[in-house]
Formats: sequence, C-alpha cells, structure tokens
Amino acid sequence: MTAQGFFVTGTDTGVGKTLVSAALLHAFAGLGYRVVGMKPVAAGADQIDGVWCNEDVLQLKAAANIVADPAWVNPYLLRTPVAPHIAADHQGVSIELPRIRDAYEHLADLADVVIVEGAGGFKVPLSETRDSADLAKYLALPMILVVGMRLGCINHALLTAEAIAARGLKLVGWVANRLDPEMAAYDENLMALNRRLACPLLAELPYSNQLDAGAMAALIVPKRLAELMRPAA
Repeated sequence: MTAQGFFVTGTDTGVGKTLVSAALLHAFAGLGYRVVGMKPVAAGADQIDGVWCNEDVLQLKAAANIVADPAWVNPYLLRTPVAPHIAADHQGVSIELPRIRDAYEHLADLADVVIVEGAGGFKVPLSETRDSADLAKYLALPMILVVGMRLGCINHALLTAEAIAARGLKLVGWVANRLDPEMAAYDENLMALNRRLACPLLAELPYSNQLDAGAMAALIVPKRLAELMRPAA
C-alpha cells in the first residue's frame, strides 16, 4: 500500500501546527494505521545530552507508532529560532527540495499515513528563491490548514486558502485552534470560516494551557479522517 500523506500548514507561525500534526498522528493511529510525522525544516534547537533537538520534531516522534531514521523525519535541523531562510544562511546550509522528497518517500515506504508539518505559514521563505509553498507543491500532497482562532483569523485563513489553490493544491480539511480564550464573536467567526473554506472542519480545539496532542486527537472527527483516506474518484 502506498502511504497517504498530508501537508499541514497554518495561517501563521505559532498557531498550533505541531499540536494538530501530532493529534492527527494519534487519531490516525487510533483507526489502526501505521503513522509517522515529518518536519522537513525545523528552526530552533537545543542540546539534549549533547544532541541538537527541536521540540516540534520531538513531539512528532512521540506521536508516531513506528520508528524512522531521524534524518528522514527531519532532514534540515537549523539551530537559530528565526525564519528558515535566515537560519539556514546563518548555518551555511542550502535547503534542497529533492533531499526532502527523498526523505518523504522513505517514510512513505514505512507507514500508511505520513503527516508533514510545514514551517511557519504557507509562504515562509526557505531560501532566496524557494518558500514553503514551493515545498508543498513539490511534494504534491493534500493540504490541511490550521487556523489560529483570534482577531484577524478570517482574513488570514482565506488568503492562505487562496494561495494554496493558486499553487494547484487541494485543501482537504481545516482545524480551528482557539488561541485567544477571550476572542469576541468566536462562534460567528467559526461559522464564517465554515461557510467560506471549501473543505470540512476536521476538529475544533478549545483554548488550553495544557497542550496534550493525545487528548486533542479525541476531538478530531473519525468519520472525516476516514473520508480523507478514501481514494479520489
């Protein structure tokens, strides 16, 4: 069986892409699939027992139910927590899309589902000439959009969805992640997005100080995940 991959992007950095990606891994694993996460480019690392590690990558590894080569899970680990193209420049690293696709194909040979988490927002630069949108297009995976529910989220979500469509990519689902517990007119914003985003709402995640991907996985609608796994007609 060829693995089904999904590319998780967000309306901005810090909107919960890692939480959602890990929750998706838990949820698909709960349906009986072999799952693995991938963070092609991670910016920001600390040394743990002498090894450079990125917190997002560690969360994805913890949510997987198979073991994969770390170089496939995270082909590019950049130490400075800034935009990837700047971090790569500081480190003297050139981010190459073929290397990322090769790593993805290795993971796809091991798993039924591969969740690929992008860096930052959909258009964040990876180099002087490439950005995360180029990477998504290169991998040609169905897209899942994480919307950080706060003031301005409708505009950010619709612009991102428009950019995804402009690249010829298919947005197959979105997740509402409440970032502001005091957000005014939350329900109305959610309804507006549901009407305008031409894809199903996979989950509505409440505001929480405890970011537990396993608990959040229980909020993802199993029927919607099963529909994502159906072959296109």
